[in-house]
Amino acid sequence: MSARDERAPRGALLVWGTGLLAYLVAVLHRSSLGVAGLEASERFGISAATLSLLTVLQLAVYASMQVPAGVLLDRFGSRRLLVTGAALMAGGQVAMALADGFAQAVAARVLVGLGDALTFISVLRLVVAWFPPRRTPLFTQLTGALGQLGQVLSAVPLVAVLHGAGWRSAFLWVAGIGAVVLVLVAVVLRDVPPGRVRVVPAVGVRDVVDLLRHAWQEPGTRLGLWTHFVTQFSSTVFVLLWGYPFLVSGQGLSAGAAGALLTVLTLVSVASGPVLGHLVGAHPFHRSTLALGTVAASATAWAAVLALPGPAPVWLLVVLVVTMAVGGPASMIGFDFARTANPAARLGSATGIVNVGGFVASLCTVLAVGLVLDAVDAGATGTGYSLEAFRWAFLVQYAVWALGAAQVLRYRRQVRRRLAAADPDRYAALRRGEPVPITSALP
Repeated sequence: MSARDERAPRGALLVWGTGLLAYLVAVLHRSSLGVAGLEASERFGISAATLSLLTVLQLAVYASMQVPAGVLLDRFGSRRLLVTGAALMAGGQVAMALADGFAQAVAARVLVGLGDALTFISVLRLVVAWFPPRRTPLFTQLTGALGQLGQVLSAVPLVAVLHGAGWRSAFLWVAGIGAVVLVLVAVVLRDVPPGRVRVVPAVGVRDVVDLLRHAWQEPGTRLGLWTHFVTQFSSTVFVLLWGYPFLVSGQGLSAGAAGALLTVLTLVSVASGPVLGHLVGAHPFHRSTLALGTVAASATAWAAVLALPGPAPVWLLVVLVVTMAVGGPASMIGFDFARTANPAARLGSATGIVNVGGFVASLCTVLAVGLVLDAVDAGATGTGYSLEAFRWAFLVQYAVWALGAAQVLRYRRQVRRRLAAADPDRYAALRRGEPVPITSALP
């Protein structure tokens, strides 16, 4: 490959930066309810289980839209999907600002989930289109890591606006940021560099079904799905809904201290992404072990916090959020399994399948935590949930971890046996840590 082929086209960084900004703001939209959970419970007069339905619906919409969004992306391109996503999310936040009842809040979060589902994969497509293959992994990892800074916007300035100016002003502020991003995307973004024509595939319903079927039948795809499932959900549940109430109502922290811990979680997630990316590249055979190690660390930290008879010391809560933070970047290992197990023709379908895993785990856990809170503290809302209720509620994570870890081990065995039988040389190279590229699916 020539040096010229290694250079990105002029404007690539501007295009990527604009796409990254769109994703960062999508994360702000996604996590905005998490820091307003106590206020939402009191505003709408709803229980913990009912409150959790708002996030469950948002995550369910996101997860169910992943594969359709991939098909729409192939047909319409990144720019159109990012503009549409930004419009849907901004509209959802306006609806949330004006909502006086639970039904309006449900509709608002559905709109946010729809727009969010169109965003991340669209930015990843821009990375592939604008950067040479050798630089694509770096910018993919940077996109996932830096986008999480949107959680900082929800943990700090959104909390400040919420407590200073009230519910309506806070969500209108978020909607305004989304509108600005919509304009930037529409003006700046182009799907492909100048001089290149975007290919629009003619894909029928039967072709899509075949791609999904073959992608699902590949054990590496399912290993990726369960890796995403087991690594991502704990931090997602904490950030999207139950972390802030747990820290304020359960642990007795101030709003500022809780926001600071959520910020630490985000910053550690950003910093650990490139480190995990390097480790995955250096030790491709042990990717699943790395993922399970992050799960073990998070489960251990939670055990230490939940075992205490009273509130945990701040240093232990810092340890908790740090271990949880690594789970987000670790979930990207699931996409690497999909990439190395599927040919390019069905990579989008496989990626969509993998991305469902963590969000299904998250929505199930969000709902389960709400149900347990209601069972232990019947009738409580807002700041009324006790530490004891939170202690029992967060124990449900261990059932999800156990299921996910068992499935990762199951499909890891299948993938390794399949690879060793089909290509012993490549299997041996991977065990030695050699970065062997995959150009086609295993037979």
